[in-house]
Amino acid sequence: MKNYLDFEKEIKALEQEVDGLKSPFGSEGISEVDTSKIKNTQKEINQKLEEIYSNLNSWQRTQVARHEDRPRANFYIKKIFSKFTLLSGDRYFGDDKSVIAGFGLIENKSVLIIGQEKGGDLNTRIERNFGMMRPEGYRKCIRLMKLADRFQIPVISFIDTPGAYPGIGAEQRGQASAIANSIECGMSLSVPNISIIIGEGGSGGAIALASSNKVIMLENSIYSVISPEGCASILWRDPSKSLQAAEAMKLTAKDLLKLKIIDEVIPEPLGGAHRDPDSIAEDIKHSILKNLKNFENFSKEEIYDHRKTKFLQIGRNQGFSKSSSSPEGGLSYNETNLTKIREHLIKNKYVYSGLGIIIIASLIAILS
Repeated sequence: MKNYLDFEKEIKALEQEVDGLKSPFGSEGISEVDTSKIKNTQKEINQKLEEIYSNLNSWQRTQVARHEDRPRANFYIKKIFSKFTLLSGDRYFGDDKSVIAGFGLIENKSVLIIGQEKGGDLNTRIERNFGMMRPEGYRKCIRLMKLADRFQIPVISFIDTPGAYPGIGAEQRGQASAIANSIECGMSLSVPNISIIIGEGGSGGAIALASSNKVIMLENSIYSVISPEGCASILWRDPSKSLQAAEAMKLTAKDLLKLKIIDEVIPEPLGGAHRDPDSIAEDIKHSILKNLKNFENFSKEEIYDHRKTKFLQIGRNQGFSKSSSSPEGGLSYNETNLTKIREHLIKNKYVYSGLGIIIIASLIAILS
């Protein structure tokens, strides 16, 4: 049975009508199926989907990102990669079922695949802890990323989590340090790593595996430091203000691409990825291959520098570059000419204010 969101009520009614029209059993027994009416209704459904999904607000996109039928990491791994070999355990505590990790092939090229998995039904969601990773999950990923780095194998991550698991047991086993070490490991790799946010990219649970050369988002996925409900609870003490929070947080793919926090947005089929999973899987595969090809001629140092520069540039005008004046070859901050002029004016504001007063006084004296 299909699941529908609150803003899809009209679509639900139309699709139920189509299902009724497809049935040959009418009120008077077996009757002829009205194919023309089915075609017209389907056309109306597509128009409604286009109208609704082209005008989604941030909160509605959050709902789509959490859709029950949305394809999960396990689906994409099976569709995109061949000869996938699952690897388990962190060699310290145990295995975390909320993350799937192992080696596989994409177009006969070896890659390490890491996927945060929420599960498809109630039982698998409980088993997968709703995609919320524990410390042993991050340590498993660190172990495998280091292994991939040793054998020069690229890393592909599928991000889909509301956040890292906040339970007492996880905190006792070092949740914060596990996340920090995972970020450090991802940033220090000498092989290209690509992260695709397929649903929710929540908090440190997502950034732990998204410290990558390329961060890619599906059109209706989200990426933020906290959930809209959590943000609303903190700022307004009112979880019902999730819409205002979602708009203020700039968590959609479009906003994040504009802010240069992510590198690419993959368009979804009409009505979301859950309406055509095979198509979106093919698009993700194409994007992975394209980005891997871009790094083919990069040296280890260039891959590392590319990733470092990318993250240092976030929130800064032109980021950092290697300093030619520093004997150690450190980093220097790149400023735009506009920024330099603005800073110069602020620094010398009293001088320019004095000059302005003198010029105005001189003009008054001349005119009088």
